[in-house]
Order: sequence, then structure tokens, then C-alpha cells
Amino acid sequence: MSEVTNQRPTPIVVWQVALGVAFLGAWEWGAASKLLDKFFFSRPSDIAARVWQWISTGSIWGHLGVTFTEAFLSFAIGVLCGVVFGFLLARVPFLSALLDPYIKIANSLPRVVLAPVFLLWFGLGIWSKVALGVTVVFFIVFFNTYQGVREVNPVIVNNARMLGASERQLIRHVLAPSALTWIFSSLQTSLGFAMVGAVVGEYLGATRGLGYVISQAEGTFDTTGVFAGMTVLGLVVVIVSAGVTRLEKWLLRWKA
Repeated sequence: MSEVTNQRPTPIVVWQVALGVAFLGAWEWGAASKLLDKFFFSRPSDIAARVWQWISTGSIWGHLGVTFTEAFLSFAIGVLCGVVFGFLLARVPFLSALLDPYIKIANSLPRVVLAPVFLLWFGLGIWSKVALGVTVVFFIVFFNTYQGVREVNPVIVNNARMLGASERQLIRHVLAPSALTWIFSSLQTSLGFAMVGAVVGEYLGATRGLGYVISQAEGTFDTTGVFAGMTVLGLVVVIVSAGVTRLEKWLLRWKA
């Protein structure tokens, strides 16, 4: 008789690491064999060395702190405004219909076009970057919150009203829990866009931050510095996104 052994599936993180190693290995091999011009693509080993140099000397921490502060403020303000206005317009149909064309117009404006305007209004400090990030985060969270509240089963809402629930109790015990899935799905996306908004604002005009570092490297044709700056940005987004995912699982632990 043949014994059937239960093999545990390989964790997805192993496949993710393997894919990353294979990609970086192919990149390194292509640069070493001169299939890729190092002037334009650099090498993963050189990029890792530059990142380590920044970390060991501490030169990157000040820039990273500025970018993180800008992204955090953009994220916090954008999420707060998006959730509040999403709930408000979802619960007041007249207000939603009244503001609908204006919201669509504001959402269609290119954010890159707004960046110079914010620089004129708020200067080269952090608030011009925060304003740019808020315009990106707000609409992502707003539309998801609005749709999440609208998707709540009206039968549940009517039953809660029949039991004497006030609007505040309705939001707390029915609408907010039901819309949390939609809201958290928008947080994962808006988190990355908050970092992008901060970096783009710094790239266009700043004296500190990751965007400033990337801009300076690009101005001197330092491809390694450009890729190193993007690598640091990507690592920060992955780490913070993992924290948001854990928070989502904890808050939604009541769901199957």
C-alpha cells in the first residue's frame, strides 16, 4: 500500500522572495554582461551598496523623516476628510446630487498641474507637499467610503430604525462596520499615493526629502542614486502597508 503524505503548501512569501531574487539576479547578470548599460540601469549590487552607505552614515534619515512626515499628514488629513464627506454625501442624497458635478470636475484635475500652484500658495515647506498628497488620498477614500455606505443592505438599516436607533447609533453599529472593508481597501491604495504625492512635490521643489534626493541624483546623471532613492521609498511603503494590513485584520476580526 502506498502511503499518502500531506504536504504543506509553500508559503506565498517564499514565492515572492524567489521572484524578487530571480528578477534582481537577471538584472545583475544583464548589467555585468553589458546587455544593459550601467549608465542607464546601474546594478542591484551598486544600488544596495548606496542604500547601505546612506543608512550607515545616517545621511538618509533626515530626508526620510521629512518625506514620512509629509506622507503621514497627507494620509491622515485625506483619510479623515474622505471618510467624513463619504458618509455625509451617502446619507444626504440631495447634497450628493448637488455636489456630484463639482466632485467629478475636481477629481479630473491632474495632480501634477496642481503641484506648482500649491508651491506658490504654501512655499517650499512641507505644506505644499501635504496639500498635493491630500488631493490624491481624499478622492480614493471618499469614493470607497461613499460606495461602501451605499452598499449597506437597506433591510438592515430599516430594521435598526424600527428598533429605535438614532442616526449616530446607525452609523456606529451598522454603517461603519459594513463600510470598513471598503474603507480599508482604499487605505492600501491611498497609502502608496500619499508617499507618491510627497515625493512628487519634493521633486518639483524642495530642500529636503526623498524626492529632493532623487532630483539631485537625476540632475548629476547618478542613476544609482535615483534607483537607490526609489528603493528606499518602496521599502518604506511595504513596511507601512504591512502595518495597515495587520490593523485591518484586527479591526475586521469579526468577519469570516
